[in-house]
Amino acid sequence: MIADDHQLIRRGLRDLLTVQLGWQVVGEACNGVDAVQMAVNLRPDIAILDFWMPELNGLGAAAQIAEKVPETGVVVLTMHDSEQVIRKILQVGARGLVLKSDADRDLLEAVEAVAEHRHFFSARVAELILGGYLTGNTMSAMKGKRTITQLTEREREVMRLLAEGMTSKEAATHLQISTRTVESHRINISRKLDFSSIADLVRYAIRNGIVAHS
Repeated sequence: MIADDHQLIRRGLRDLLTVQLGWQVVGEACNGVDAVQMAVNLRPDIAILDFWMPELNGLGAAAQIAEKVPETGVVVLTMHDSEQVIRKILQVGARGLVLKSDADRDLLEAVEAVAEHRHFFSARVAELILGGYLTGNTMSAMKGKRTITQLTEREREVMRLLAEGMTSKEAATHLQISTRTVESHRINISRKLDFSSIADLVRYAIRNGIVAHS
Protein backbone atom coordinates (compact mmCIF):
# COMPACT_ATOMS: atom_id res chain seq x y z
CA MET A 1 0.00 0.00 0.00
CA ILE A 2 1.21 3.50 -0.90
CA ALA A 3 0.27 6.75 0.84
CA ASP A 4 1.42 10.12 -0.48
CA ASP A 5 -0.50 13.32 -1.16
CA HIS A 6 1.19 13.84 -4.53
CA GLN A 7 -0.30 11.79 -7.36
CA LEU A 8 2.87 11.97 -9.42
CA ILE A 9 4.94 10.48 -6.59
CA ARG A 10 2.37 7.73 -6.02
CA ARG A 11 2.51 6.88 -9.71
CA GLY A 12 6.30 6.75 -9.63
CA LEU A 13 6.31 4.51 -6.57
CA ARG A 14 3.67 2.24 -8.08
CA ASP A 15 5.67 1.88 -11.30
CA LEU A 16 8.82 1.10 -9.31
CA LEU A 17 7.12 -1.55 -7.21
CA THR A 18 4.88 -3.32 -9.70
CA VAL A 19 7.69 -4.31 -12.05
CA GLN A 20 8.93 -6.63 -9.31
CA LEU A 21 7.78 -10.21 -9.84
CA GLY A 22 5.04 -11.16 -7.40
CA TRP A 23 4.60 -7.65 -5.98
CA GLN A 24 1.25 -5.88 -6.14
CA VAL A 25 0.10 -2.41 -5.07
CA VAL A 26 -3.26 -3.12 -3.44
CA GLY A 27 -4.19 0.46 -2.55
CA GLU A 28 -3.23 4.12 -2.72
CA ALA A 29 -4.11 6.86 -0.23
CA CYS A 30 -3.56 10.60 -0.42
CA ASN A 31 -3.66 11.38 3.31
CA GLY A 32 -2.85 9.75 6.63
CA VAL A 33 -6.43 9.15 7.74
CA ASP A 34 -7.28 7.25 4.55
CA ALA A 35 -3.99 5.38 4.82
CA VAL A 36 -4.86 4.01 8.25
CA GLN A 37 -8.36 2.98 7.18
CA MET A 38 -7.03 1.37 4.03
CA ALA A 39 -4.42 -0.57 6.02
CA VAL A 40 -7.11 -1.83 8.40
CA ASN A 41 -9.35 -2.89 5.49
CA LEU A 42 -6.71 -4.36 3.16
CA ARG A 43 -4.09 -5.53 5.67
CA PRO A 44 -1.18 -5.20 3.23
CA ASP A 45 2.19 -6.80 3.90
CA ILE A 46 3.88 -3.40 3.57
CA ALA A 47 2.64 0.19 3.93
CA ILE A 48 4.82 2.90 2.39
CA LEU A 49 3.98 6.26 3.98
CA ASP A 50 5.13 9.76 3.14
CA PHE A 51 6.17 11.62 6.29
CA TRP A 52 4.32 14.82 5.35
CA MET A 53 0.65 14.19 4.52
CA PRO A 54 -2.52 16.20 5.18
CA GLU A 55 -5.05 15.37 7.92
CA LEU A 56 -2.65 12.93 9.57
CA ASN A 57 1.07 12.84 8.84
CA GLY A 58 3.10 9.72 8.25
CA LEU A 59 4.23 9.61 11.86
CA GLY A 60 0.68 9.48 13.18
CA ALA A 61 -0.41 7.06 10.49
CA ALA A 62 2.55 4.76 11.22
CA ALA A 63 1.69 4.73 14.93
CA GLN A 64 -1.95 3.83 14.27
CA ILE A 65 -1.11 1.16 11.71
CA ALA A 66 1.45 -0.40 14.08
CA GLU A 67 -1.25 -0.55 16.75
CA LYS A 68 -4.22 -1.65 14.62
CA VAL A 69 -2.48 -3.81 12.01
CA PRO A 70 0.79 -4.96 13.63
CA GLU A 71 1.39 -7.54 10.90
CA THR A 72 1.81 -4.73 8.36
CA GLY A 73 5.39 -3.52 8.08
CA VAL A 74 5.67 0.26 7.75
CA VAL A 75 8.25 2.04 5.62
CA VAL A 76 8.38 5.82 5.99
CA LEU A 77 9.64 8.09 3.23
CA THR A 78 11.01 11.44 4.37
CA MET A 79 13.05 14.35 3.08
CA HIS A 80 14.43 14.99 6.57
CA ASP A 81 17.31 13.17 8.25
CA SER A 82 17.23 15.11 11.51
CA GLU A 83 17.76 13.37 14.84
CA GLN A 84 14.29 14.32 16.05
CA VAL A 85 12.50 12.95 12.99
CA ILE A 86 14.43 9.66 13.03
CA ARG A 87 13.82 9.11 16.73
CA LYS A 88 10.09 9.72 16.40
CA ILE A 89 9.71 7.43 13.40
CA LEU A 90 11.47 4.55 15.18
CA GLN A 91 9.51 5.10 18.38
CA VAL A 92 6.12 4.72 16.68
CA GLY A 93 7.05 1.31 15.32
CA ALA A 94 8.08 1.90 11.69
CA ARG A 95 10.53 -0.74 10.50
CA GLY A 96 11.90 1.09 7.48
CA LEU A 97 13.11 4.64 7.00
CA VAL A 98 14.14 5.77 3.52
CA LEU A 99 15.19 9.26 2.53
CA LYS A 100 13.31 10.45 -0.54
CA SER A 101 16.61 11.36 -2.16
CA ASP A 102 17.61 7.68 -1.90
CA ALA A 103 14.23 6.11 -2.76
CA ASP A 104 15.15 5.03 -6.28
CA ARG A 105 18.15 3.17 -4.88
CA ASP A 106 16.90 1.99 -1.47
CA LEU A 107 13.12 1.52 -1.56
CA LEU A 108 13.04 -1.95 -3.09
CA GLU A 109 15.65 -3.19 -0.65
CA ALA A 110 13.71 -1.60 2.21
CA VAL A 111 10.50 -3.37 1.21
CA GLU A 112 12.31 -6.71 0.98
CA ALA A 113 13.95 -6.21 4.38
CA VAL A 114 10.75 -5.18 6.15
CA ALA A 115 8.87 -8.09 4.54
CA GLU A 116 11.43 -10.34 6.24
CA HIS A 117 10.80 -8.60 9.59
CA ARG A 118 14.07 -6.69 9.50
CA HIS A 119 14.74 -2.99 9.85
CA PHE A 120 16.08 -0.95 6.95
CA PHE A 121 17.63 2.52 7.08
CA SER A 122 19.03 4.70 4.33
CA ALA A 123 22.80 5.08 4.65
CA ARG A 124 22.61 8.55 6.22
CA VAL A 125 20.11 7.34 8.81
CA ALA A 126 22.29 4.33 9.66
CA GLU A 127 25.23 6.68 10.14
CA LEU A 128 23.27 8.72 12.67
CA ILE A 129 22.24 5.60 14.56
CA LEU A 130 25.74 4.15 14.56
CA GLY A 131 27.18 7.50 15.62
CA GLY A 132 25.03 7.53 18.70
CA TYR A 133 23.25 10.75 17.77
CA LEU A 134 19.80 9.36 18.47
CA THR A 135 20.47 9.43 22.18
CA GLY A 136 23.14 12.07 22.23
CA ASN A 137 24.96 10.07 24.87
CA THR A 138 28.00 8.08 23.74
CA MET A 139 28.98 7.28 27.31
CA SER A 140 25.63 5.60 27.83
CA ALA A 141 26.29 3.41 24.77
CA MET A 142 29.68 2.44 26.12
CA LYS A 143 28.13 1.60 29.46
CA GLY A 144 25.61 -0.63 27.67
CA LYS A 145 28.39 -2.43 25.86
CA ARG A 146 30.04 -3.32 29.16
CA THR A 147 26.83 -4.67 30.68
CA ILE A 148 25.57 -6.90 27.85
CA THR A 149 26.93 -9.88 29.76
CA GLN A 150 24.13 -9.27 32.28
CA LEU A 151 21.59 -10.44 29.69
CA THR A 152 20.47 -14.04 29.67
CA GLU A 153 20.64 -16.04 26.44
CA ARG A 154 16.86 -15.72 26.01
CA GLU A 155 17.00 -11.96 26.63
CA ARG A 156 19.64 -11.60 23.91
CA GLU A 157 17.45 -13.61 21.54
CA VAL A 158 14.42 -11.43 22.31
CA MET A 159 16.54 -8.33 21.85
CA ARG A 160 17.70 -9.50 18.42
CA LEU A 161 14.17 -10.22 17.22
CA LEU A 162 12.84 -6.88 18.43
CA ALA A 163 15.77 -5.05 16.86
CA GLU A 164 15.08 -6.80 13.56
CA GLY A 165 11.60 -5.31 13.62
CA MET A 166 9.39 -8.00 15.10
CA THR A 167 6.56 -7.01 17.40
CA SER A 168 6.36 -8.65 20.83
CA LYS A 169 3.57 -10.88 19.52
CA GLU A 170 5.63 -11.97 16.50
CA ALA A 171 8.67 -12.64 18.68
CA ALA A 172 6.52 -14.69 21.04
CA THR A 173 5.22 -16.80 18.15
CA HIS A 174 8.75 -17.27 16.80
CA LEU A 175 10.08 -18.35 20.20
CA GLN A 176 6.94 -20.31 21.11
CA ILE A 177 6.45 -18.39 24.34
CA SER A 178 3.73 -16.00 25.50
CA THR A 179 3.59 -12.34 24.52
CA ARG A 180 3.60 -11.48 28.21
CA THR A 181 6.90 -13.32 28.64
CA VAL A 182 8.44 -11.40 25.74
CA GLU A 183 7.28 -8.12 27.28
CA SER A 184 8.83 -9.19 30.58
CA HIS A 185 12.14 -9.90 28.82
CA ARG A 186 11.91 -6.52 27.06
CA ILE A 187 11.45 -4.74 30.39
CA ASN A 188 14.44 -6.58 31.85
CA ILE A 189 16.58 -5.70 28.82
CA SER A 190 15.64 -2.03 29.08
CA ARG A 191 16.42 -2.01 32.80
CA LYS A 192 19.77 -3.77 32.50
CA LEU A 193 21.03 -1.71 29.54
CA ASP A 194 19.32 1.55 30.46
CA PHE A 195 17.17 1.79 27.33
CA SER A 196 14.28 4.26 27.25
CA SER A 197 12.89 3.44 23.77
CA ILE A 198 12.98 1.02 20.86
CA ALA A 199 15.30 3.50 19.13
CA ASP A 200 17.88 2.89 21.89
CA LEU A 201 17.52 -0.86 21.47
CA VAL A 202 17.91 -0.74 17.67
CA ARG A 203 20.93 1.57 17.82
CA TYR A 204 22.59 -0.64 20.42
CA ALA A 205 21.88 -3.82 18.44
CA ILE A 206 23.42 -2.37 15.29
CA ARG A 207 26.42 -0.94 17.10
CA ASN A 208 27.20 -4.27 18.77
CA GLY A 209 26.62 -6.50 15.75
CA ILE A 210 23.48 -8.12 17.16
CA VAL A 211 21.67 -7.13 13.96
CA ALA A 212 23.26 -5.81 10.78
CA HIS A 213 22.35 -2.47 9.22
CA SER A 214 21.71 -2.09 5.52
